[in-house]
Amino acid sequence: MIVHPVLALDWPASVFNDPHLNTVARTTAEQARIRKVVAATTDFSIAEQFEARPAGAATTRARKNRDAFSQHSANLSFEQELEFKLGNALFDKIWVFSPASTRASDGLGPLHNARSCQRCHLKDGRGHTPQTPDDTAVSMFLRVSVPGPSPAHMAEIKDYIGDAPEPTYGRQLQDFSPPTLAPEYRLDITYEEIEVALAGGETASLRKPTYKAADLGYGPMHKDTMFSPRVAPPMIGLGLLEAIPAVDILARADENDADGNGISGKANLVWSEEYQQVMLGRFGLKAGSPTMHEQSASAFSGDIGISTPLFPAHWGECTVAQIGCRNQPHGDDIERGTEIDQKNMDLVTFYSSNLAVPARRNMDAPEVLRGKEQFYTAGCTSCHTPKFVTHRLNDRDEHSFQLIWPYSDLLLHDMGEGLADHRPEARADGYEWRTPPLWGLGYTKQVSPIAGFLHDGRARTILEAILWHGGEAQAARDTVVDMSPQERGDLISFLESL
Repeated sequence: MIVHPVLALDWPASVFNDPHLNTVARTTAEQARIRKVVAATTDFSIAEQFEARPAGAATTRARKNRDAFSQHSANLSFEQELEFKLGNALFDKIWVFSPASTRASDGLGPLHNARSCQRCHLKDGRGHTPQTPDDTAVSMFLRVSVPGPSPAHMAEIKDYIGDAPEPTYGRQLQDFSPPTLAPEYRLDITYEEIEVALAGGETASLRKPTYKAADLGYGPMHKDTMFSPRVAPPMIGLGLLEAIPAVDILARADENDADGNGISGKANLVWSEEYQQVMLGRFGLKAGSPTMHEQSASAFSGDIGISTPLFPAHWGECTVAQIGCRNQPHGDDIERGTEIDQKNMDLVTFYSSNLAVPARRNMDAPEVLRGKEQFYTAGCTSCHTPKFVTHRLNDRDEHSFQLIWPYSDLLLHDMGEGLADHRPEARADGYEWRTPPLWGLGYTKQVSPIAGFLHDGRARTILEAILWHGGEAQAARDTVVDMSPQERGDLISFLESL
């Protein structure tokens, strides 16, 4: 752990103490070992020890088909493999409207974005933008909100940015509905191609998107509505990210840029509905959710309209203004309780926490090693932190005390006007996004050839994603622009090896 003034901030103790994990305190000797193993390398002539296994003992072998992200953590027991498979079945389950003869699968919506988790997280990987003007936006949607007061339970967090649901449409726009209801909208995207000149005579073309919530089904929106486009992120390695000690993440925050390097990572602090306290946000594109269980339950409610013990509204995200939606039949009953019960929620959470990170490929190749050096010297590791060591855990051996290589600090960074959505989320302002993990990046197109990069899928290639970086990442982006074609090619080779 790096000692940093952020640890002295007057925040609730729960932010630092990981109340959702059954942890074992690290010894002084272990802390010294960890500091040594996570230190940044300065030798780019060979691959680092353990680099081939980015998820530690949970790493699965490399695969050449679309199932590269759909394997379980390699260190699960036989009994845990069965839990994983049961969770997989629920993740893939196609939900149907109520009432239905298949009572175990009814309760869809009424308003929804997809009929299953897998419909958004294609093959457990990234979603994609609509491919044609007539294509639906499955795996992509718009979050919405309006300015509002900071809630009383977040009063300890002085810079928390208050907001409120859009009065008619809530916090998320759903584009599917039963025949008796209108969907909320249709996502309309247009693109402008922007040419970027690169050193060495090369050029790249970027897609600049414009979003419109078209064909509104329930009348006009509030005049102050803020929109944020979102594409489903990949599912691999999430349980390991949850197992990183909060203090190790917070130690890398530098909100006032005290070291003067132009990078000022900020932790998102959010309210946990499950634990009824303030916690460190880790999941979601702006780190708006604290745990895998809460993230999964929120997705069931908002994306599919399925009630859970944590979010029991059987109408999903329908607002009080959408009376017809709230009066639709639902799948809650005395025998089952909510449309998915806690036992099955636990299986889905276990599955989502144990989708394995595949092994590195070609990490010893000369161009990959050269590209790794370019990645470090360009300053990319200021946000994309290569290594962490997870907690020692009493009840999660598969995630316990693993050296992992996510290439993310899980902090918020200002990414500039080009990527701004101008919509806040907790402490994240309209310019800030959580650093996305890069592990498995090179498998993206293998898993889904139409997958896009960045929060809204606008980038068709890794290079395009880099060229959209601004704000705190502007200097690193400009360094890539100024590289020779071979240096840029080496950098991409390194990223594709992850």
